[in-house]
Amino acid sequence: MTLFSCGQTDQLTTDEQKAIVESIQQTMNNYYKDIRTSGLTAEFKYLDNSSDFFWVPPGYSSAISYDSVAAILKQSAPLYKSIDNSFDTLRIIPLSKELAAYTARLNSIMTDTTGKISKFSLVETGLLIKRQDGWKLLNGQTSILDK
Repeated sequence: MTLFSCGQTDQLTTDEQKAIVESIQQTMNNYYKDIRTSGLTAEFKYLDNSSDFFWVPPGYSSAISYDSVAAILKQSAPLYKSIDNSFDTLRIIPLSKELAAYTARLNSIMTDTTGKISKFSLVETGLLIKRQDGWKLLNGQTSILDK
């Protein structure tokens, strides 16, 4: 008699899960710190530049590719003097050693070059993938919450 299982064969240990969560938390903190320091183009370091990448930005009803996101970032970057994103909550769910899901509620304060300040409360969900140079945002969606 032979038994086959559809279950995951490489279950993560508690220590592995904890290490993945800590690594991703550090990546996300660095991500926001780099945007605060260098502006929107700092995002490129954290986006997975592969054909698997897609994102649904606020106000969009469908996903866009890496190239489209890159074009939007390059076009928008010079319009902002500062961007300060911070987490209200961040939940990371390791799926494997190379893949994790996350959900976050965050606040964004953007100051344009004229000095106008815009404040947003956002919710974001997505997947991160582990690459040779660290965790990258693979896909997801960001939405503005109504106040």
